[in-house]
Amino acid sequence: MNTPHRDYAVNKPPVSEFKSRGGLKRIAGAVIYSMDGFRSAWKSEPSFRQEAVIAVPAAIIALLLPVTALEKLLLIAVLLLVLVVELLNSAIEAVVDRISLERHPLSKHAKDVGSAAVCLTLLLAGATWAVVLFPLFAEWLHW
Repeated sequence: MNTPHRDYAVNKPPVSEFKSRGGLKRIAGAVIYSMDGFRSAWKSEPSFRQEAVIAVPAAIIALLLPVTALEKLLLIAVLLLVLVVELLNSAIEAVVDRISLERHPLSKHAKDVGSAAVCLTLLLAGATWAVVLFPLFAEWLHW
C-alpha cells in the first residue's frame, strides 16, 4: 500500500524549467525579476505611475510629521499596500488579456474585482491618513 508521501514522490507534478532551485542564485533572480516587474509596471501602467508619484512624496511627508513611529509606519504601509494591490490588479489584467482580448463576462468580472480591490485599498489609505492626521489639524485649528 502506498502512502501519500510515496505517491507524491513517484507522481511529482511537472516543474517549470523557469523555476529556480534555491540559494543565492534564486535570491538574485528574484531581485532581477522584481526590478523587471517595477520597470514594466512603470512603463505600461498609468495607474501605478500615478499612485507611485503620490506615494513617494507622501512617504517623505509621513516621515517628517510629528507623529509616533508606529503612525509613520502605518501611513507608509498603506501607501505601499496601494502599490502592491495595483501591481496584483495589473497582473490579473495582463493574464486576462493574454488568454483573450475578446469581451467575456468572466474577463470583465476578473478585471472589475481587481479594480474594486484597488478602490478599497485607496479608501483604506485615505481613512488611515485622515485618522492619523485629524488630531494634528484639530490641534492646529484649536478644536
